[in-house]
Amino acid sequence: MPLNKDQISAARSAIEGAERLLIVPHANVDPDGLGSALAAFLLFSQLGKEITVICPDSKPENLQFLPGFEKLQESIESSQNFVITINLQDGVEVDKLRYTVEDHRVNIIVMPKKGKISSQQISYGDTGHPFDLIVAVDTADLPLMGDFYTENIDMFSEVPILNIDHHVSNSNYGQLQLIDTTAASATEVLYEWFTNVPEWKEKITPDIATLLLTGLITDTRSFQNPNTTPRSLEVAAELLERGARQQEIVQHIYKTKPLSTLKIWGRALNQIQMDKNAGIVWSTVSKEDLAEMEATAKETSGILDELISTIPDADIHVLFTELEDGAGFKASARSSAAVDVSLLAGQIFGGGGHSRAAGFRVSGFDNFQLAVLDSVQKLTEGMRQQKEAAASGPVDVQARIPSAVSPEASAQKPQKAEPKVPPKKSTDIVGEITSTESKDPSQGTDIIKGLDR
Repeated sequence: MPLNKDQISAARSAIEGAERLLIVPHANVDPDGLGSALAAFLLFSQLGKEITVICPDSKPENLQFLPGFEKLQESIESSQNFVITINLQDGVEVDKLRYTVEDHRVNIIVMPKKGKISSQQISYGDTGHPFDLIVAVDTADLPLMGDFYTENIDMFSEVPILNIDHHVSNSNYGQLQLIDTTAASATEVLYEWFTNVPEWKEKITPDIATLLLTGLITDTRSFQNPNTTPRSLEVAAELLERGARQQEIVQHIYKTKPLSTLKIWGRALNQIQMDKNAGIVWSTVSKEDLAEMEATAKETSGILDELISTIPDADIHVLFTELEDGAGFKASARSSAAVDVSLLAGQIFGGGGHSRAAGFRVSGFDNFQLAVLDSVQKLTEGMRQQKEAAASGPVDVQARIPSAVSPEASAQKPQKAEPKVPPKKSTDIVGEITSTESKDPSQGTDIIKGLDR
């Protein structure tokens, strides 16, 4: 459904009420996810917000042209700081602070210049997580952020989340949602939001317009995919009027490819297989293929479009790519109007996406090629059952889409959090304390000298 005024107002209030934002797309990020994250980063930066924007895995080299790319981080520093507070009352003044590290203990030595310090004057606690709001973009479910999510589950459980997406398989996580399944890309959702806030609309610079158009062009395959709507074309035209650099996008996305990418594309196209009776076309890229061609799994992006162009007469096209880290394989699928591939991906593999474009992952196999054939058989059977069900009457698609995550991931899904009042900012007086042992524990290591003003 398109965005409504209440959603837009609530999301705007959340942004304006937060000081420190964390913006995150899904892992194995694509141009729509990264374009959305960076567009939000650039616009919210103009509002004076303190922002961290994350790329959950290695940054794609082919997207270095995107404005703000250099601001991307692959991780965040420690999510919490432990604070020890000493109440300096009755005229107590501090001269020096020292610390020692011994027997897995940190001893902080406070040396008064005047007066005495007692244990009753000491309190402690943590500052909480360093963000007031998490903005998740182009991500149907939190576990799709990969290791970044699993390593920061506590943060996702405690910090409010604004969920911005366009996938029909979105699990509606988070306290706030801006989900428009009629939009062709997550950047289209962002554009609708930005232009519905008058103060923000004027802040859409040519750089932001370029980022938003990048997501729209790539998620519609240059407006060739069935998800292209009249509104998508209108948005593209408006972005061009705002200075979006279309030729820059086309040049970097479609016309500039390293030799390794061309080699792996050639290998994948050479390995096309088809079951004409079932109406399914697929190809594979193994770890060995990637190593031989000196390519990465990320470089297989775009091969699926070539499969569709090469053999258009099929109901499903699938590309299976084995991951270099041994974590299984990822599959990207496209379908004709006769098949809801998102439903198939969700029912069989716990994946999801759109009715005509979806993806899933499989792990825990011994032989990649055999696992691919098993997946093809399951897709073929699922496609047959879906067609039979459609022929016998209307199918309630939404009711049949299962959770897009495994039971283990579901158990880790965060609970809704109430917005927190951000702690006051502190002034750093210590750059870093290392865990180096003090040569003389009795003396310790100086942290600060001359604290008296």
